[in-house]
Amino acid sequence: MQTNLAPFIKNTAEGKEAEAILRKCTHCGMCTATCPTYQLLSDELDGPRGRIYLIKQVLEGASPSAKTQLHLDRCLTCRSCETTCPTGVRYGRLLEIGRRAVEERVGRKPAEAARRRLLRTVIPSRRLFNPIVALGQLALPLLPQELQRKVPAPRGPAKAWPSTRRTRQMLLLESCAQTSVSPTTNVAAARVLDRAGITLVRVPSAGCCGAVSLHLSVQEEALGFMRRNIDAWWPRISSGAEAIVSTASGCGVTVKDYGHLLAHDPAYADRAKRISALAKDISEVILTEKDKLVTGHRSPVTSQQRVAFHSPCSLQHGMKLQGKVETLLESLGYELTPVPDPHLCCGSAGTYSILQPELSQRLLANKAAALTGGSPTAILTANIGCQMHLQSATKLPVRHWIEALDDTLSQ
Repeated sequence: MQTNLAPFIKNTAEGKEAEAILRKCTHCGMCTATCPTYQLLSDELDGPRGRIYLIKQVLEGASPSAKTQLHLDRCLTCRSCETTCPTGVRYGRLLEIGRRAVEERVGRKPAEAARRRLLRTVIPSRRLFNPIVALGQLALPLLPQELQRKVPAPRGPAKAWPSTRRTRQMLLLESCAQTSVSPTTNVAAARVLDRAGITLVRVPSAGCCGAVSLHLSVQEEALGFMRRNIDAWWPRISSGAEAIVSTASGCGVTVKDYGHLLAHDPAYADRAKRISALAKDISEVILTEKDKLVTGHRSPVTSQQRVAFHSPCSLQHGMKLQGKVETLLESLGYELTPVPDPHLCCGSAGTYSILQPELSQRLLANKAAALTGGSPTAILTANIGCQMHLQSATKLPVRHWIEALDDTLSQ
């Protein structure tokens, strides 16, 4: 795709990056076939190819409108189009650049700006988010039915965190929402890794990965979160920590991108690149250590549980780990039910379910039908946002797959 970028961005690092991405697009349209919003709306401007045209126009100097902003806002950033694209267009990164350029020129109405600021303030802060969740659970019987579905049910007490200190150590990316909504998930990960001879270490001074701010077009705020995490993790990495492990794929995919996002920061570029290289989804670690887990188990690792697996977009499209968890679960004896169109988003997509509720609910209904159609006894997933979103649409238990594995290994 030929480009002629406007002076405001032409010679900047982002301009050069955007131009390189745009030049890879051949307008083939294969991406529209796997775009969730295009399937729902049948509007070219609500598909990747149309949004690329809109972004190109803005970066070439055209004045964006509120309608331009709406089409970009409607994107889930699921990156299914990247999996489909035959030429490797990095659409997700181009969208971040385009959204920010539009945000600077169009702005937001005061109420919408306040809502986005509230999300950026509350979600990354455990000090704020935890009591809000607890209050919602306490007032659950008094809430309207629509709100009741969105409040996560209280979880039972978590199992004990392993007390053994292994020679091998990995750092835990705790995930903001997960620590209050599903505290059992990280405990399960620590227990499973402990069986493999690895200690999973919590780093209290680390915090939000920066994803919320990044996707809401506040890049400098996002980079601040990233720098703080690098500072928190670096002493332990220098002492020999093997990896930074995430049990929330939406957070993990962001950490894997630190090296790229901070590439032009001379104080952090090298360390950020090292952090990205060490970032691992829990599935990557378990796949490597699986034989140790099976060998160390006192009986054959099998499960008669019939489950449906929901592969989050951040796992299969962002981290390119499509099919890895499914293969792992089947090898350990789980029976996986068929899930039509597994590449399509559930509609959670970070803050999308709050900011685009109508589209999100349509996607959720489709995904819930696909997951429950094979009559599973439970739904397993790999991201806390998807877990909460899916649980609001079904009475089946929705859990992180590492919790199910921990239960299996404990039998």
